[in-house]
Amino acid sequence: MRIRLRLFAGLCLCAAGLWCAVNIAAAETAAEQKPALIITVRPEDNSKALVNPDMGWTMHFYSNIPENYGSKLEPSDTLEDFPGLSTVYLRVPWAFLEPEEGKFNWALFDTPAQRWIAKGKRVAFRVTCSENWIALATPEWVRKAGAKGYNYEFGKGRSEKGWTWDPDFGDPIFLQKFDHFLAAMAERYDGNPNVAFIDIGSYGLWGEGHTLMSSQVPEAEAREMVKKHIDLHVKHFKKTLLCISDDVAGPDKPGWHFPETDYAISKGVTLRDDSILVQPPPRSWYHAEMAQAFWPHWPVILEHEHYGGSKARGAWGDGHLLLKAVEDYHASYMSIHWWPRVELAENRPLIDQVNRRMGYRLQLRELSWPREAIIGQPFTVHSLWANAGVAPCYPGGFMALTLKDAKDGIVAVLVDEGFDLRDLKPGPADQIPVTERKAEFVAGRVAPVTLPGDYALYVSVGQRDGTPRIALPLVGDDGQRRYKLGQLVLRRSGS
Repeated sequence: MRIRLRLFAGLCLCAAGLWCAVNIAAAETAAEQKPALIITVRPEDNSKALVNPDMGWTMHFYSNIPENYGSKLEPSDTLEDFPGLSTVYLRVPWAFLEPEEGKFNWALFDTPAQRWIAKGKRVAFRVTCSENWIALATPEWVRKAGAKGYNYEFGKGRSEKGWTWDPDFGDPIFLQKFDHFLAAMAERYDGNPNVAFIDIGSYGLWGEGHTLMSSQVPEAEAREMVKKHIDLHVKHFKKTLLCISDDVAGPDKPGWHFPETDYAISKGVTLRDDSILVQPPPRSWYHAEMAQAFWPHWPVILEHEHYGGSKARGAWGDGHLLLKAVEDYHASYMSIHWWPRVELAENRPLIDQVNRRMGYRLQLRELSWPREAIIGQPFTVHSLWANAGVAPCYPGGFMALTLKDAKDGIVAVLVDEGFDLRDLKPGPADQIPVTERKAEFVAGRVAPVTLPGDYALYVSVGQRDGTPRIALPLVGDDGQRRYKLGQLVLRRSGS
């Protein structure tokens, strides 16, 4: 696909649909005074939702109760129509995963997980030990082994009349048995590239880190228990990102620093807010300040209240609060906490807005290269980059230029290793910082054999070896996250 150029300085539309500025620059070599043609493209953001590592919508396939919210999806249905869906979230009680000591029901996780993994998506987990809709979220065999605990009445605290049971979250037998469970879980999932994150969800009701409506653990005791549960998870999950609920510091305590969350930071654990939009404004959320210590280092995860309940209480409003929460928290993940297509159908414009800001969004604002380059000799490329999201590009990535022939064969892969796009700073939507980069590349030095020709030039962001990893909001995708910008002619010296 050739670029159609006009032979004067100005703008033209190339065949890839990009506006190009064509500049004639005088050649500075003594041997050749022919003008050097510089091609400049200024791609526009195509506004599409991007599915990238460490960001996106997380679909509650299991939301504690196994029937919520994946039960209405056919086995072949992975919600490909939900823009920006990157992760399937599986949150269930421990009792369902280890119904007998040492005998595990991993199919509960693996069956839905494989459906999404087959489509290039990832999974996330929470294992809870306290629920109010079943008597025992902790397995019965743990209690029979001697672990202490308390019956409670929901919302009233400990009571022999209560039919639901909380473990003593600091009980040695309980902790020993859960330690063994985590060891088995980590052997299976720690470092698994298909796992996006794992919640530390073993303390508190629903795994949210509070006991206000269950066994009402005194605050001083709770603080030490939370640290023990953090330590247990960190002990076993050394490679996979861990997160913890903001509610370990108190569900409605605003502020920047708390002992529990500061301890989590010290252990490399990120933050999850369970949940926003539970109450009407101005009590829509409490811990955006707390998130400021987390987001520069790790993805922050938001879970909005069950959508139907939030609407019924007047907490959802017109939806602008959801977008504001993404901005305030610098959030990288957002839940789909309802029947997913109901939420999509009623909020599509809002979801599109969220997708343009949530996480990171790497924009190539401009790229200039010479129309011709000599095989085996350096040529200079100028580029302008911006991150239009609210969070850093946590996985990082390096710009690569790929040259392809007319048969789509790769002729050259050229990587700028001196600039990690993780360093692009996010900013407000109307004040996005732009970074300028100048780099030199050489095509055909030594080998493989590189013939003269007119080659298609693609840009990508990914690993140091040139493997694309990050989707960009550009047209011209070759199906492997490389994006066509124009043409580059390679010729031999003196030709």
